[in-house]
Amino acid sequence: EEDFEVIDKKELPDAAELRSEEKAKPEEARWSAPILSLAKKASENLALSYGSALKSASLAGLVSKPGSSDSPAKTNTRCHTMEERANLMNMMKLSIKILIQSALSLGRTLDSDFPPLQQFFVVLEHCLKHGLKVKKTFIGQNKSFFGPLELVEKLCPEASDIATSVKNLPELKTAVGRGRAWLYLALMQKKLADYLKILLDHKHLLSEFYEPDALMMEEEGAVIVGLLVGLNVIDANLCLKGEDLDSQVGVIDFSLYLKETQDSDGKQDGGITAVLDQKHYVEELNRHLSCTVADLQNKIDCLEKTNSKLQEELAAATDRIGSLQEEQQQLKQQNELIRERSEKSVEVTKEDTKVELDTYKQSRQGLDEMYSDVWKQLKEEKKIRLELEKELELQIGMKTEMEIAMKLLEKDTHEKQDTLVALRQQLEEVKAINLQMFHKSQNAECSLQQKTEAISSFEGKTNEMMSSMKQMEERLQQAEKARQAAEERCNKMKQELAGRLDSCRQQMAQLDSKCSTLEKELKSEKEQRQNLQKELHQEKDAATLLKTELQQMEGLKKELRKLQDEKQQLKKVREEQEQALQEMGLHLSQSKLKMEDIKEVNKALKGHTWLKDDEATHCKQCKKEFSISRRKHHCRNCGDIFCNTCSSNELALPSYPKPVRVCDNCHTLLLQQCSSNSS
Repeated sequence: EEDFEVIDKKELPDAAELRSEEKAKPEEARWSAPILSLAKKASENLALSYGSALKSASLAGLVSKPGSSDSPAKTNTRCHTMEERANLMNMMKLSIKILIQSALSLGRTLDSDFPPLQQFFVVLEHCLKHGLKVKKTFIGQNKSFFGPLELVEKLCPEASDIATSVKNLPELKTAVGRGRAWLYLALMQKKLADYLKILLDHKHLLSEFYEPDALMMEEEGAVIVGLLVGLNVIDANLCLKGEDLDSQVGVIDFSLYLKETQDSDGKQDGGITAVLDQKHYVEELNRHLSCTVADLQNKIDCLEKTNSKLQEELAAATDRIGSLQEEQQQLKQQNELIRERSEKSVEVTKEDTKVELDTYKQSRQGLDEMYSDVWKQLKEEKKIRLELEKELELQIGMKTEMEIAMKLLEKDTHEKQDTLVALRQQLEEVKAINLQMFHKSQNAECSLQQKTEAISSFEGKTNEMMSSMKQMEERLQQAEKARQAAEERCNKMKQELAGRLDSCRQQMAQLDSKCSTLEKELKSEKEQRQNLQKELHQEKDAATLLKTELQQMEGLKKELRKLQDEKQQLKKVREEQEQALQEMGLHLSQSKLKMEDIKEVNKALKGHTWLKDDEATHCKQCKKEFSISRRKHHCRNCGDIFCNTCSSNELALPSYPKPVRVCDNCHTLLLQQCSSNSS
């Protein structure tokens, strides 16, 4: 009922014999001597069980027997395929047995010229070709077993090296040659059974290449994969360069398998099987222990790295927190200084703006009043200018009349012509003076009144001149009658005109002085106006500066708000970092506890050895003596012997595919380890 059996000490070889054999053999072959001896015994035992398969294969010759004429065609084909599968499986068993036996007897690495190895590849090729679907292409029909082998690269990334090396071989031109090269490389890597097992696990992908009743789709394929595991004992060194794998003909040579089988006693078979079982158990236990030790060392290294990283992060976080606190204090001080300065500047600017606004309002009112007065004066001066233009037009008309009269007087007397020329000159001077007065007329109310008085006096004088001109005309008409009277009157007129001219000159001088004073006043007013405009520009610039300062104050307020927000965010970050540090401390404590548990488990695992039945007389846990009713049971984890009650638990171990018997202590330890790993 047990999975393993223990051999007696009598059946094992003595230590002296082993030492003598070790001395006789070189150092490289000492470690493999007991394995080779055990493999020889196992091959001899396998010969008995596979003798019947050899006979059936030799008689059948891989050819199906014809069915009865009474059975239908379907049953014939099914029987035919079943016989083919059975024959191929038996041939595979025989080829693997003979290959292992011959390789162990040879005691070296195998070459591609080794006949059992060649026959093994031929039989394996027949097994892979069984039930292959025929694919139709443009060239013709294609039936190759390299298609299913290409799936291994997709399912197992480790097989990508084999696929790339096969594709890079220039000698291979057919799919059959590539498939044979792939099998050679997989055997050299000792992963042929693993790769084929991956293919069998994905039968839904194999259905594209094989028929439903093919060998790889049935249970025989799984049996063959299990047999291929034994080939991991063999070391092969196959050279693919220079070999013509495309044109090789796969013919099975039955002469290698037609040998006499040797009988052996049942006790020896049982002893060899027990030794092999113990060897496999020790290998699996060593592999399991090495895996666990490597995993534990990796975990310890990872934990040490994480601890160092966490310590560095803690130191960096503490330094950063201190620097952030110092920066926070500096920012607080700067914020307080900025607040005080901004408040003071705001108060000062507010007071200055109030004073400047008051002064601006007052100056603006005075300027508006002055502007309204000047505008009124301009309107009045425009009206006066129009009146003067009208008067000038009248004077021009009078001038023309005077010229006509003077021409008539010139004909009569040269003296009258001189007087008329003088009058013309005086009139032209008056005209020029009037034009100058028109251009320079920007006077005030008092100057306008004086001008109106001067104009009224000038009108009177012009009326008098008109009357005198009329009198002169009358006198000219009467000149012929009385020239003497005319000459006297002319003298009188000259005297009167001279006096009038003096008075007109005096009035014109007064008007010039008044115009100069008015021009000076206008210049002063223009300068005042320019000064006022400059002051207005300065006030506008000051107002813009105040606006910019107000905007800067708003920006400072926003910066203060941002700094406050950053302060709150820094507080949150500090709290989160403190929480993270607390959690990291908890993780560190938990990791330390896990490390201690792992070390205890490792110590417990390192001390485990497989006890023999003769060495144990009492149960290790309950200390009860073994008897016929209380049988001995091995714990598959620690190797000690217990009774049925103390080892009734079962668990799946890494070295066993199915759940096996485990003692209570190992059961609790393994459950704790699984729970800690899952958490």
